[in-house]
Amino acid sequence: MKILLIEDEPKLSKYICAGLTQNGHVCDHVTDGSAGLQTLMVNDYDLLLLDLMLPGMNGFDVLKNLQSFGKQVPVIILSALGDTDNVIKGLDLGAIDYLRKPFELDELLARVRTVQRRNTNQQTAKLRYEDLEMDLYSREVTRTNKAVNLSNREFALLEFLMNNAERVVTKTQILEKVWDMNFDPGSNVIEVHLYQLRKKIDKDSEHPLIHTVIGRGYTLKAQAR
Repeated sequence: MKILLIEDEPKLSKYICAGLTQNGHVCDHVTDGSAGLQTLMVNDYDLLLLDLMLPGMNGFDVLKNLQSFGKQVPVIILSALGDTDNVIKGLDLGAIDYLRKPFELDELLARVRTVQRRNTNQQTAKLRYEDLEMDLYSREVTRTNKAVNLSNREFALLEFLMNNAERVVTKTQILEKVWDMNFDPGSNVIEVHLYQLRKKIDKDSEHPLIHTVIGRGYTLKAQAR
């Protein structure tokens, strides 16, 4: 999932983003409510992790503005304000969960997985295209029933391609969904990852599925036999 963290404590932010990244997620991070709201308005996220005591616009105001703008994104509040009144206020303003600080990373990851299951259940737990299969729960990928071992980034990249099978996706679209906002769009990291992914998916196959569309982007598509 692509996740936005709005948290002003540097050490905690680094800890959370590292844990999310290690578990296959993309984590963007901003340190104040106003910047976070602006980021949410121009980017699509699968989940927002929101502190309440923020410089400038606080977390409650972020939630109020999200409601006003009709922006739909699941929100988990992360806050040291653990009294019942604040929990109720946060949930009434649209948050789906409230995690009191301090918390264990494993507990946060479990709650993130709950949101991921909800999102997945709205679609499907398994993606299939031709003889390529991806299980979003077990994170297993097979082609012609043979296991394909992918890194977290390769998995996210393939998931995006499979969700857009037979459509051309641009480098910008891949950047927005698979990489965090600190990524340098001038680098060739996307091309390198696609090259590695293509080697793994199309290895030993007479019918490659991942193709470069010159001047436009990339596509997952079975060529005419």
